Amino acid sequence: MNGVIGLLGTLALLLAVGGAIGLIDRRGFRPGWLLVAAALVAANDALLTRAYRHIPDLIPAAGWNWQGKLLALALTLLVAALPAFGWKRVGLTLRQARGSLTAALPVALLYCAFFTALALYFPDDPSSAEEIAFQLTMPGLEEEPFYRGILLFALDRAFTRRVRFLGVDWGWGALLSCGLFGLAHAFGYSGGHFSFDPVVMALTAIPSLLAVWLRLRTGSLLLPILLHNFGNAISLML
Repeated sequence: MNGVIGLLGTLALLLAVGGAIGLIDRRGFRPGWLLVAAALVAANDALLTRAYRHIPDLIPAAGWNWQGKLLALALTLLVAALPAFGWKRVGLTLRQARGSLTAALPVALLYCAFFTALALYFPDDPSSAEEIAFQLTMPGLEEEPFYRGILLFALDRAFTRRVRFLGVDWGWGALLSCGLFGLAHAFGYSGGHFSFDPVVMALTAIPSLLAVWLRLRTGSLLLPILLHNFGNAISLML
């Protein structure tokens, strides 16, 4: 029940903030797409938690949430295949925009340097082979296609106004998707009250802006996926 209440809190924040932005910029606001984004967040959370443990655990020996991640990824790929979305339009392509890698390389190096510094400053305990395998694969493979893929796409359709900055067209969707990514790690409900960790929020939402820039600049999720898994796994290997 705590997970459901936490999800409802996240959705309430999304709809409240999104609705406020829509009232300010009515011409660029499509409320139907905001509701689609909220539905995507709800569906993603439900599958990550195996419908809040109502779906049987088919990988009971695993210490990590392989099944939830795979279920959520399957839904993301299914949504991306819908005509209203499209694999290439959500970034599920290996093709990089012409000339983008030259600009993307310094940002990718900055991303790697940030997480390497965190890993050195906050060393992890010895890890298992399964943990390393999980962190090298599932976080980026599941979270990037969702947050920087279909969710960003839906939010960009909900808020169509753009501002050109650092070589890409930014919209409210980019900021909201990063905020939701941060909330997924820093916001929750337990013990009868909501909790929020601003440090975790900063360490997740801010780097995700780099991932959004890479996604928009290259037109592909390839670099965000690779860098996400690097960021999750580097502390386990140093």
